[in-house]
Amino acid sequence: MKNLTIYLACLLITCSTVCLGQESLGQGPYSQLIIRGVTLINGNGAPPQGPIDIVVENNVITQVQVVGYPGVPLDNSKRPQLKAGGKELNCEGMYLLPGFIDMHGHIGGTAQGADYDYVFKLWMAHGITTVREPSGRGVDWTMDLKRRSAKNEIVAPRLFAYTGFGQGSKEPISTPEMAREWVRNNAKKGADGVKFFGASPEIMAAALDENKKLGLKSACHHAQLDVARWNVLNSARAGLTSMEHWYGLPEALFEDRTVQNYPLDYNYQNEQDRFEEAGKLWQQAAKPYSDHWNKVMNELISLDFTLDPTFNIYEASRDLHKARRAEWHEDYTLPSLWEFYQPSKVSHGSYWHDWGTEQEVAWKENYRLWMTFVNEYKNRGGRVTTGSDSGFIFQLYGFAYIREMELLREAGFHPLEIIRSATLNGAEALGMSNKIGSVEVGKLADFVVVEENPLKNLKVLYGTGAIKLTEDNKVERVGGVTYTIKDGIVYDAKQLLREVKEMVKLEKEKNKYTIKQPGVEKN
Repeated sequence: MKNLTIYLACLLITCSTVCLGQESLGQGPYSQLIIRGVTLINGNGAPPQGPIDIVVENNVITQVQVVGYPGVPLDNSKRPQLKAGGKELNCEGMYLLPGFIDMHGHIGGTAQGADYDYVFKLWMAHGITTVREPSGRGVDWTMDLKRRSAKNEIVAPRLFAYTGFGQGSKEPISTPEMAREWVRNNAKKGADGVKFFGASPEIMAAALDENKKLGLKSACHHAQLDVARWNVLNSARAGLTSMEHWYGLPEALFEDRTVQNYPLDYNYQNEQDRFEEAGKLWQQAAKPYSDHWNKVMNELISLDFTLDPTFNIYEASRDLHKARRAEWHEDYTLPSLWEFYQPSKVSHGSYWHDWGTEQEVAWKENYRLWMTFVNEYKNRGGRVTTGSDSGFIFQLYGFAYIREMELLREAGFHPLEIIRSATLNGAEALGMSNKIGSVEVGKLADFVVVEENPLKNLKVLYGTGAIKLTEDNKVERVGGVTYTIKDGIVYDAKQLLREVKEMVKLEKEKNKYTIKQPGVEKN
């Protein structure tokens, strides 16, 4: 009876010859894998095309073949043929995209109580097959996970490790030569780059120069503590390859001041001060399309500089209630992570000391100006990538990445431009566009397969899907990624989500925990 149940379950899944069963470790890679009948969204900006068969051999795409026309029966004799020992997925009517690249993904944290298995499964369940970690628990820890991911010993995206500048140093880096030595040691440990938060100009210049000589990439969150002397333009000129968030960009756009208009009782250690005043910063910059605004933008583009805006991570600033009440929190947010999000004077990003209408209105204007710059940067040929920075400010791994796509749409990106930002642009920024980022012969087999058209509604990429009313007036959920394929290994994305849901359920039962909104007494 047990075997019959397993057999029937296999018949119910879309895959015609591969039963993924209940194992999250996935199936493959295969000597040959053929994905049948998809509509392809390539990642390079091209419009959808299908039906297409995609052939993978030993994790390399060998054929991307058009096999017919919409609504016309397929001639199977003209399709790629399955070899002995090969496997195929019948994905007719589905959409296939390149694996998504999260350019700003922290692999959990001790403060959040989020371990890598939880984080990785949420990412992979949302089609994220590559993640750049811009600082974390240390280069050795991240490099160990990177090696295990490369061997497919764990369920994990492909990892790129950018170590936080100075992390692991026995003493503060106070000279240019110390900066160079740290960068050299970071490279010897196998890191892919450096994540800066700012430093004195001479130290930043030395570190970036050394990093560039070694051929490594770099990112920077231009923190307010150093940005008055070293903004985004300084970094780009010195060799920084990407900026995170938006700090340092308004400062480069200042015309009538050199520092932010801080209230005289401001304290950077007060999180509400820090984020409330940040919400007024873009209004202090040069006006959109003004001479100075254009000059800064054009210079950054000429330097092949990448913007990784992470719009989603600040969204609670303009609508706290919406971010706090996201429907996935109850089932997928760990109790420890929920506690970390709550108003606090000591948790980073928990700045809800006295957050209300005035702060949200200012942040809405902040977004309008910020989005105008990012969208125009893209229009002029500048590279914009997709990053989430989850684990803070009510933003959950995987889900927040899809929200980032929606916010790029709000900024003015066409859905095809969003997919390119989430795939090929990220690959270019990582120096990996010859291997990943688009579906082309010779590239690796990283794919996202979804039943619904994500260009028409990005919400179908959320693990919780999108709401749709049927012809007979019934509400249903549609979408959610069906398969995430990384390195030619096929993962059941919905099974990964079920496993995360069970993790959260067990933690709640263990601690007798119920999610409550801030200020509401727990029973």
